Amino acid sequence: MSQFDLKGRKALVTGGARGLGAGMAQALAEAGAAVMIGDLLEEQGRETARAIKATGGQAAFVHLDVSDEAHWLAAVSATHAAFGGFDILINNAGIEVTALVTEIDPDALRRMLDVNIVGTALGMKHAFRAMRPGGLAGQGGVVVNVSSVASTIAFPAIAGYSATKSAVDRLTRVGAMEAGKLGYGVRVNCIYPGLVPTDMGMKLASDVVSAGLFESPDAAVLAIVEQTPLGRLGTVSDMADAVVFLCSDASRFITGAGLPVDGGMGM
Repeated sequence: MSQFDLKGRKALVTGGARGLGAGMAQALAEAGAAVMIGDLLEEQGRETARAIKATGGQAAFVHLDVSDEAHWLAAVSATHAAFGGFDILINNAGIEVTALVTEIDPDALRRMLDVNIVGTALGMKHAFRAMRPGGLAGQGGVVVNVSSVASTIAFPAIAGYSATKSAVDRLTRVGAMEAGKLGYGVRVNCIYPGLVPTDMGMKLASDVVSAGLFESPDAAVLAIVEQTPLGRLGTVSDMADAVVFLCSDASRFITGAGLPVDGGMGM
């Protein structure tokens, strides 16, 4: 059996309706996992689940606001009920609000804190409780948090976002230590995606133009490519393949790690 074979695994992917999350959900399904799409975008989330099922995969959708603990309890329960288990969590849901430090809006910053940090922490909390011995699923598992290359570089106008994604990195490492020391049987890692031309990625390119940093979105993208040794933007499949690796037995002795998937930009 291939070490990348995820047959029999049961996953919950947050922010799985579109963009990186949808690509990760599709890749996990292609590797054999049953996948629950968790998102606020109900129509798009259900469509992503239908698309996975249309290609022979197993998928479902659950409405999930990651900043709301009651939603987490319901999502974990729904995943277990739908698939008979729960052993993979992809903490992908996140938002980015571009602002120069002098223009930071406290309400926007708090919203990023709620989604990117509180949402990730609650996901880890309820994954650990469900996956550890005696939990709802009780078979151990894997948590993959989605940080960002923004946590490793200093790029203007994303101070708040960078801070939240740096926190995701720290949550990952402390969570991995706790899960190991307390015998939960759960590995916890994160990835640092580079810029991918999804809706969110291209909005960032436009927003830094509005902040007066670049003349056009194309110029902003070119600046990022010029900082990337591999000389291109990332793709959804680049990120999704890294997630499948970290969920698979090929990474069985890896925990507490941050994997750059950024073409070398953050080195």
